[in-house]
Amino acid sequence: MRFSEILHLVWLNIKESKTKVLLTSLGVVVGAATIVLVIAIGHGGEVDVQEQFKTLNVGAIEVSVSTSADMADQMAGGMMGGFPGGMGGFPRSGGGSGGSLRPSGGGGGGMGGFPSGGQSNNFTQAQRGVTLTTTDVSDILSLVPNVSSASLISSGTGAVLTDELDSETDETIVGCLPEYQSISNLTLLAGEFFTDDDETNKSKVAVVGYNLAKNLFGGAYAAYGNAMTIEGKTYDVVGVLDSMGAVSTGTSPDDSIYLPYSTAQKYVLGNSATPKIVAIASDVKEVETVMANIKAVLADNYPKGNFTLTDAGSEMEAATTSANTLSMLLIAVAVIVFIVGGIGIMNVLFVSVKERTQEIGILKALGSSKKEILMQFLIEANMMGTFGGVIGVIAGFALVPVVRLTGMTVEPLPVGGVLALVFAIVTGTLFGFYPAYKAAQLMPIEALSQE
Repeated sequence: MRFSEILHLVWLNIKESKTKVLLTSLGVVVGAATIVLVIAIGHGGEVDVQEQFKTLNVGAIEVSVSTSADMADQMAGGMMGGFPGGMGGFPRSGGGSGGSLRPSGGGGGGMGGFPSGGQSNNFTQAQRGVTLTTTDVSDILSLVPNVSSASLISSGTGAVLTDELDSETDETIVGCLPEYQSISNLTLLAGEFFTDDDETNKSKVAVVGYNLAKNLFGGAYAAYGNAMTIEGKTYDVVGVLDSMGAVSTGTSPDDSIYLPYSTAQKYVLGNSATPKIVAIASDVKEVETVMANIKAVLADNYPKGNFTLTDAGSEMEAATTSANTLSMLLIAVAVIVFIVGGIGIMNVLFVSVKERTQEIGILKALGSSKKEILMQFLIEANMMGTFGGVIGVIAGFALVPVVRLTGMTVEPLPVGGVLALVFAIVTGTLFGFYPAYKAAQLMPIEALSQE
């Protein structure tokens, strides 16, 4: 029997039992659609993570003052007397020898452990007095290797008024150094970011986020070159940020006003804000070492202080891992659905073999070989799997807009459709092999005599 004749027989059998084939393929349809959506959701998760962290470099390190008096943190901070890897400490800026660091701001003192006994109660009180300054930024830049840039940053709210507004509105005010623009990948739609001279002179200049510029001035471009009052003082808008979208940090650039740090501290934020330091490691592989060295510098500046350091790379990795874990769980569900669909195909083929026993006997009596009978039933199973796969892929891509309505980030990929189709074909072939094999093994006389 020619291959074309086998295909013709398969097509006739499928046409005669269209409803049965459709119901049999339903499990494969669901599995294929699930694979498409799983890969789309997984890729959407990766895109979402990249979008959330787009304002941070991979080597970004955030340093904040910890208000916790947890003993474990105290011990960790108090034992920072030496650097890992046998670095032997940083050079001193002045004379003297040894590996100790140059004290600044918070005072000197050795790098020994925290005081023991009754003095531990003084930790919390001492901790409240720790405030990061530009001096700490300078120390980090000069004493810590592999740090390309660093900035002090502090945020709060301030009463803002423009000619477009009828009354003052409270908005997010961010004080930072000029370096913060490159650290956070802030791009400008119009104008420029403030400069070192603005920081030194405490200039009343501001850079406004995209959304806020539209709300305060009626348009993003209209804000540039205009003036606004913040806490009763007039500021010139020297720049407007391009739209940045959602970010991982609590402060969205689109809805913030950026001022020189010295200006923000003097006129808006005062002593109520808690400054942080954001530093960039020039080598991503050295992030952990840089973090340890920064902590050592601050521990030398503030012997009784305790600091929390986090890096963007670890946060991105954790977020990506969570997204990948969700994808793997969904893929496992899709595989189970495929198995269920494959079992359905196998069961239907077993019934088909039983119903067509006499047909098989006739074909064998006419000279059809075991291979040809095997091929006929295997192709039939393969076509059911392929049919289910094609319908499932189409359904999967069609459901993407529906899933997006839930608020999830879904980014379909062509590879998802290809993988789903391959899965469907393999499922039909594997689960169809045994019934086809059983059909091929039937003896002609037994098959013809079967009622």
